Amino acid sequence: MTNEDKTVLVTGGSGFIATHCILKLAAAGYKIKSTVRNLDRVSDLNKILDKAGSTYERLNKIEVDWVIADLTKDEGWSEAVKGCDYVMHVASPVALEEPKDENDLIVPAREGTMRVIKAANEEGVKKIVLTSSVAAIIYGHEKDSFNEEDWTDTEAKGCSAYNKSKTYAEKAAWDFINSDECNMELSVINPSLVLGPVLESDFGTSVEVVKRFLNGGFPLAPNISFGIVDVRDVAQLHMLALESPQASGNRFIASSETMAIPLISEVLREKIPEFQKKLPKGTAPDFLIKLLGLFSPLMKTVADQLGKTKKLDNSKAKNLLGWQPRSGEEAVVASAKSLIEFNIVKSP
Repeated sequence: MTNEDKTVLVTGGSGFIATHCILKLAAAGYKIKSTVRNLDRVSDLNKILDKAGSTYERLNKIEVDWVIADLTKDEGWSEAVKGCDYVMHVASPVALEEPKDENDLIVPAREGTMRVIKAANEEGVKKIVLTSSVAAIIYGHEKDSFNEEDWTDTEAKGCSAYNKSKTYAEKAAWDFINSDECNMELSVINPSLVLGPVLESDFGTSVEVVKRFLNGGFPLAPNISFGIVDVRDVAQLHMLALESPQASGNRFIASSETMAIPLISEVLREKIPEFQKKLPKGTAPDFLIKLLGLFSPLMKTVADQLGKTKKLDNSKAKNLLGWQPRSGEEAVVASAKSLIEFNIVKSP
């Protein structure tokens, strides 16, 4: 069977990671189905994908069979997975700030994942590649180095609703896959902060951090660090996990390197010099961030990470699957240049 005879469902096809997964699948010759919550954006999405296909994959036309399905509803999922050999479950709720009730995030993430997996199992899908997050790995521990054996401690003080949602959803997926009623294989991708080229003005929340830099949103840069990965490499890792037999039953950390916010600022200053006046004038003292954390939930999250450098071990993806990610610097610059190209940030 060639790739042309195989169909892959990508859930949440308008999302930042999902659109790049569709590009990689199209380049590899697969038939593609994808879910959206409604069909209003489909004609726009087709144009966006065609333009991005010619830019990144030398493709003239990308064919996607769009179907309606919503993670919060049962209907539509059996139809969505019908005739599919594989599923990339990329769709998931995201929140920049804590919801008033953590279950507003946790329940749709976990139940949505189970809707997709159960429907896929009933339709005889062979394998699922699930997009999780390092949020399901790195929180609630006092150490500074992490690999795929680690799980976020959801009972830890200050564990956010988002971190819990990613952890519970992924654990529910593994529990079902390991149960007697399931006949599928599962691989999980756990990305860090996903940057890289946006394809349109409606982009992922992760790139918001670069947008804030370029819009002057950081007068001073807080001394915090996080893992960074390019969206193109996240999509490539989904492909490697889909096609590699040894990927089944494994989680894979998708992170290129850990970068501090002051270093990101320096990279932008050097590579996008016309924005220098908008970029941070220096590093914020820790006490100032802690003070702001008393008034802002977002700054409270930032304050909790001050001075902590979490090293993310990506050797499993590299050694088992041959993954070769771009540098964090390249991901940062690609984000910035695409935000400028789409007029999401205005050149000074």
